Amino acid sequence: MSATGKRFKRFLKYLGLVGLTTVLTVALAWQDFPSRMRISAVNAAIPDTPVVQVSTPNAAEWVQVGKKRYQSGEFAAAVTAWQQAADLFASLGDSRNQAMVLSNLALAYQQLGQWTPANQVIEKSLHLLQTENDSRDRTTVLAQALNTQGKLQLAQGQPEQALKTWEAATEAYQQVGDETGVVRSLMNQAQALRVLGFYPRVRATLAQVNQRLQNQPDSAIKAAGLLSFGDTLRLVGDLEESETVLQKSLTIAQELDLSTGITVAFLSLGNTAYSQGKLKAAIEFYQSAIASSVSPTTTLQAQLNQLRLFIELENWADAKTLAQTIESKFANLPPNRSTIYARINFSQSLLKLWRQEAAIVGAGLTSNLPEETANVAKPAPFPIVGVGLTNKFLGKTANVAKPAPFPIVGADFTNNLPDKIANVTKPALNPQTVAQILITGIQQAKELGDQRAESYSLGYLGQIYEYIQQWSDAKTLTEQALLLAQSVNSPDIAYLWQWQLGRLLKAQIDRGIADNSAYPSAVAAYQEAIHSLNSLRNDLVATNLELQFSFRESVEPIYRQLVSLLLQPGNKAVSQENLVQAREVIESLQLAELDNFFREACLTAQPEPVDQIDANAAVIYPIILPDRLEVIVSIANQPLRHYATPLSQAEVENVLNQTRRSLRRVASDRERLPLFKQLYDWLVQPIETELAESEIKTLVFALDGSLKSIPMAALYDGEKYLIEKYSVALTPSLQILEPQPLSRTPIKVLVGGLSEAKQNFPPLPGVESEIQQIQAEIPAQVLLNQQFTSAALQQEISAVPFPVVHLATHGQFSSDAEDTFILAWDNRVSVKQLGEVLQAREERERQPLELLVLSACQTAAGDKRAALGIAGVAVRSGARSTLATLWSVDDQSTAMLMVKFYQELAQANVTKAEALRQAQLALLQQSRFRHPYYWSPFVLLGNWL
Repeated sequence: MSATGKRFKRFLKYLGLVGLTTVLTVALAWQDFPSRMRISAVNAAIPDTPVVQVSTPNAAEWVQVGKKRYQSGEFAAAVTAWQQAADLFASLGDSRNQAMVLSNLALAYQQLGQWTPANQVIEKSLHLLQTENDSRDRTTVLAQALNTQGKLQLAQGQPEQALKTWEAATEAYQQVGDETGVVRSLMNQAQALRVLGFYPRVRATLAQVNQRLQNQPDSAIKAAGLLSFGDTLRLVGDLEESETVLQKSLTIAQELDLSTGITVAFLSLGNTAYSQGKLKAAIEFYQSAIASSVSPTTTLQAQLNQLRLFIELENWADAKTLAQTIESKFANLPPNRSTIYARINFSQSLLKLWRQEAAIVGAGLTSNLPEETANVAKPAPFPIVGVGLTNKFLGKTANVAKPAPFPIVGADFTNNLPDKIANVTKPALNPQTVAQILITGIQQAKELGDQRAESYSLGYLGQIYEYIQQWSDAKTLTEQALLLAQSVNSPDIAYLWQWQLGRLLKAQIDRGIADNSAYPSAVAAYQEAIHSLNSLRNDLVATNLELQFSFRESVEPIYRQLVSLLLQPGNKAVSQENLVQAREVIESLQLAELDNFFREACLTAQPEPVDQIDANAAVIYPIILPDRLEVIVSIANQPLRHYATPLSQAEVENVLNQTRRSLRRVASDRERLPLFKQLYDWLVQPIETELAESEIKTLVFALDGSLKSIPMAALYDGEKYLIEKYSVALTPSLQILEPQPLSRTPIKVLVGGLSEAKQNFPPLPGVESEIQQIQAEIPAQVLLNQQFTSAALQQEISAVPFPVVHLATHGQFSSDAEDTFILAWDNRVSVKQLGEVLQAREERERQPLELLVLSACQTAAGDKRAALGIAGVAVRSGARSTLATLWSVDDQSTAMLMVKFYQELAQANVTKAEALRQAQLALLQQSRFRHPYYWSPFVLLGNWL
């Protein structure tokens, strides 16, 4: 390796480790293991700063031993070494180097989940530095200690304190002229600002980072800094910019022949491509990383990422070939956290391959997990063959070292396969293979004293027992894994095992193995899992990118399974307590979906009961479960009501797909009305008498899944559409609703419009007429065509606090925030950029946007969850209400509807929902626009008052 290449490799450790004065923040190996399969984040580094002169060789040796142990993932050993070094420095009265080592020690404790000693030693480090005389070396160590403290604070859910600490670190780095330290601490500030929801400040801070990096000449330092910056941009969800920056890092690394820099740039580009949903491009980047890699660990990271993508793309042949290649590599890797996490990562991919192969050969090896295939028979339980993880475990471990005593039994998966499988070829991949990988991980974790890694290994081993329905053993393993996760205060791991316990108990109840006395324990386990998830909202979305892609696999099912448990079929007397809990879980799921949509926690208002919002409104909460459609209804001052339709999820989805297709302009009433009558019968008919008796005027739907893409206004009772009887509104969640009526002061509107064709979107000739008619009704500031640029929109919103912003332009709603945008004259404005513009105005004026109108948008074709993008726009804009369209409709009818809407909105005592209803009825009553295609796609989200 060239001297420059060696410098780059050292630079990549700068954000990772002090040596002596460089503070460790992240190592190149996996530091946070995600559930199931990780698309590994490789954190770039920035070059070393000068070291403090050491007082004694013995202390220096312990520092280097600790550094080596930390970098190899042996955190308990690093603690021991650095504690020795700190004690030696203390005995010599060398407080500066003692403070430096204590800063490193705090991070090692953090990796082990030992927060109390971590906080104690960083406080001691900072206290020692306060007693030091002011000097450049003292300020350098102080900056690094502050960086460490900020990391600890953010990890413990203290983003405000972390931000202040990192601001102080930035100032200290500036004092000593450490440009790379300034860049690092600014990127850390961006993470804290993101968690706090200060998105305009996030962008401004990252702009500073970009400017500082661009001002540097091309060098290994710059390549490493750009790599770290690109990874940070991916973390905050700016994927296009992340790709651009990482490409720059790759170009510099290639020009300077930095072998390590080339490899990690390819790996990071693969991670960003994966985040963008460009799976084939991601595979190619990972292949380039493998081809250029000189590090076995980095090669394994890229191969594991590739393996997951092969499985997601159902490229089974390549997946199995690659799995065999990966399996052979573990024997040559040292035992450390990175290797253990790689084992767990690999085991999850093998489980999926095993299930696919088992299905092909007819084994019917299905699971109790969310991906289960209900129509395939499950194997009989496998007998237990012994106690402890001895060489009897799985019948094939005689040639491996025995792990420490372990109070769980083993099973011979191969020799005891059910008779029904005996006559077919046994799958090459089986639970035995996966279990052995995890057993070795357990052994290595015990030897390393790494309780996080041990918890993961134990819990996923318990999952294998769950797959084969050995409930007692699965439960024991899971309880041990949970105890370990809780002992190191790791809710990001604990929620997995709380959920697993809930599944195990529910499965035993469903099969009659456990009686109903286990029901409270099952509910409690699920509730604890959701409590852990709620405590992790910021951490999950801000630090575990892989959850964006496994949300529907690793998070969403927890909510749905708990609702199913609370509203058990056959239980005719579901208690009010259970109904209240189920409603809260449904609302929490809606919020979790939005967190996942943005890859960050949404700002929330205090939830308020519906009867305190509007006594004449009823809120309807449908939720699609695997075996039924459940509905909970909330009417003011009345007990919650509940009813269910016993249909499989596939049946419900099929009807919803047909219903959506029936909204084509050419579809007949004969095709459409029976479908909307069926939806009405599912959602509204069971409660229609109570609605009438309670004099309900507005129906508010908190829709689930594919229901979001169906216009509720078009539900049909056999005689009338729903909009002919009620005002209709949607809510992403009452937890994010600010229930205040629209001010009746004269309304002033900012209107932006695009009538000409731009960026491959067709012209909207009716926009000019729409804007002219709106101007004739209410005062309006207009930006049309060339005037309607993203900069002009931002300037107008900043200049005047318009209560209403109306955008008559093309736009798209998608289940992916990156593909949710509106079209300005000069470029696309993403949902996040729009939110930043509108929220910046709110921060200045302390006056939220009352109403955002998007009159020509549509949901993305082929995206069943695209309507989630509408809720995303509604929430991110900060608007109390959002009026949007599910599909782009006729220009003339849109103009007529919008003018009527504003006419009604200007009337006293007319709610936004009622104004929209009257506008829709005005179209419905005209023969040429009576088809729901014209009037039903307009939906009101948020505050309906």
